[in-house]
Amino acid sequence: MAKWREMGLTDAEYRKIVQYLNREPNEVELGMCAVMWSEHCSYKSSKLHLKKLPTRGPAVVQGPGENAGVVDIGEGLGIAFKIESHNHPSAIEPYQGAATGVGGIIRDIFAMGARPIALLDSLRFGKLDSSRVRHLFTGVVAGIAGYGNCIGIPTVAGDVYFQESYEENPLVNAMCVGLVELSKLKKGVATGIGNPVLLVGATTGRDGIHGATFASEELSQDGEDKRPAVQVGDPFMEKLLLEACLEALEYGHIVGMQDLGAAGLTSSSSEMAARGNSGLRLYLDRVPLREEGMTPYEIMLSESQERMLLVVEKGYEEEIIKIFKKWDLNAVVVGEITAGEDIEIFFGNDCVAKLPYRLLTDEAPVYDRPYLIPENKNFGKIDPVEVDCGEALRLLLQNPNIVRKNYVYEQYDHQVGINTVVKPGYSDAAVLRLKGTKKGVAVKTDGNGRYVYQNPREGAKRAVLETALNLAVTGAKPLGLTNCLNFGNPEKPEIMGQFVEVIAGMKEACEILNIPVTGGNVSFYNETGEKAIYPTPVIGMVGLIDDLETELIPMAFKTEGDLIYLLGEPTGELGQSEFLKEFFGDVLVPVPPVDLQEGKKIIELLPLLKKQGLINSAHDVSEGGIAVSLCEAAFAGNKGVNLDFTTPLLPQEFLFSEKIGLVVVSVSKEKAKEFEEAVKTSGIGLLKLGKVEGEEIVIKINGRVEIEEKLFKLKALYEGGLAWALK
Repeated sequence: MAKWREMGLTDAEYRKIVQYLNREPNEVELGMCAVMWSEHCSYKSSKLHLKKLPTRGPAVVQGPGENAGVVDIGEGLGIAFKIESHNHPSAIEPYQGAATGVGGIIRDIFAMGARPIALLDSLRFGKLDSSRVRHLFTGVVAGIAGYGNCIGIPTVAGDVYFQESYEENPLVNAMCVGLVELSKLKKGVATGIGNPVLLVGATTGRDGIHGATFASEELSQDGEDKRPAVQVGDPFMEKLLLEACLEALEYGHIVGMQDLGAAGLTSSSSEMAARGNSGLRLYLDRVPLREEGMTPYEIMLSESQERMLLVVEKGYEEEIIKIFKKWDLNAVVVGEITAGEDIEIFFGNDCVAKLPYRLLTDEAPVYDRPYLIPENKNFGKIDPVEVDCGEALRLLLQNPNIVRKNYVYEQYDHQVGINTVVKPGYSDAAVLRLKGTKKGVAVKTDGNGRYVYQNPREGAKRAVLETALNLAVTGAKPLGLTNCLNFGNPEKPEIMGQFVEVIAGMKEACEILNIPVTGGNVSFYNETGEKAIYPTPVIGMVGLIDDLETELIPMAFKTEGDLIYLLGEPTGELGQSEFLKEFFGDVLVPVPPVDLQEGKKIIELLPLLKKQGLINSAHDVSEGGIAVSLCEAAFAGNKGVNLDFTTPLLPQEFLFSEKIGLVVVSVSKEKAKEFEEAVKTSGIGLLKLGKVEGEEIVIKINGRVEIEEKLFKLKALYEGGLAWALK
């Protein structure tokens, strides 16, 4: 096989490189082009469509194209945030794959000059009855905990789903959120002829070589052979690197800073040079190595963790080096900024590579791949009336996709830094206080691939709306989102069609909800053999609460006698619901419609209702439907509910439909009339369900008691379900 094919380049791509250079590239140059032209680094199959997403908004300070997006939260402060995937490495080595995914996303945040304040993780696995899936699940969770806990950044939120679709290809998406003074915001840019380039942090080894290429191809059954492509992380080293980088930025005279992530020195140097329209020269014999005999090829492509590339104002390099030495870290001048557009690589006295940065970045191929818009599936019919509502609720509360994920989050230190206002499991989103201000930041990830598989456009709209609602029910105003788009092989028209439709759905949702996209990540080739994952857009979002003392909305029912209402119009569709899966298997029925206009009204109304003192709690409806949402709010406050209402829908349809955009709220009796008038004025549907009362879950619909269960018994099922599944 030709060398370029082994590196992941097509014949046509290789010819383009030769034509651009007017010569054959040597091995180092070929390797550099291969990793930078990989799907993982170049976005060659997705770039054309990603440009359709709205990226501007009143709060956006930094949009796509940098290490992380940044939104303005007032008082001179900004929130930097980004989500990325580490799917392929986690499928091969779950602990280190997940751990290094966390480490990489943290570096993206402090490269912007922001101090990381929170981590989130969005995880997808096969069914837990598989021993391999249990191995992957427990290893990934341990890897996230091991890295985050050691570095001292709280892991505060996320989401976990178990579906057959992810049996061979688990998804591990990590998000980090940081706080930055906007006046000190830093970008990954290389400018200033003669300015020195510093490599700081850990030594360079052979781990992770061609990791970017590995992430740009399908996993094969002999994936164990890919173990050398999985990096090894050291969270204690990263903690030192984090503090040293922030101290160096505080000292000043840093022109630009970039993480060495996928493609290592190759990507960091070429991307910084491209942003600054500058040439750059590197001397590889100066790079601190941890292994003997490393070649220039290996040094340029190594993805060893905990390393950063800095461009420093000439004359200040020694002072910057002293800062890193104080933290017991390597800091070496490995190059300088040059005139022109070439990336020149020297090893001793030999120039081992010379490539224009444009070839590695701007000239990477962009494909308009052929695609097929997925056809409507053939719908079947079900008769849910025969399912007992009490039995359905008991089973759903034990469903791994619904149960409380305390097995996961209890392994994470979510209180380090003492800024976590709401603990995991007790709210729809995590909320963090910003010390020295009244403000709070709400953060969440979400996205259900089953809905996207049936209808990619509507499923994508659902993912955006659900994540926005998760913030709104805490009292936060959504400011921006980042996304991790996980799909199968884009060279297959049906997979590319899913992607195109997801982008269209996200675009519509972002425009209607006024939530800009500040950046993200695309992960293709999540496929083994002919089996692709569900198309899975994961949405990470941040929102602002101006005053935590008066505007934070809890999830829990806390006050006996409070009235319970449903905001929004229930429609009763059961398509792709957990209820449908539990009782009818894989039969396809229409999914609930996504009403973005209704969702927008509710997102805008909830914080206003709280400011006026008209609601005491709020919780959105998602997996398991209204019945599960009511139980979750009851469990959080250890209060029972007594509901009695009428509906034209079947009880099963009303209780277990997962239409997105519905919210359960509790209201003081004395505020009920004012509350009802405020909702009526907004044009949002409203149904009075009952009240907070006693120690049971009692639901009477159309004059008949459908559910009557002891609160503590249901809560035990909900809190123990995941642990039982892992036995």
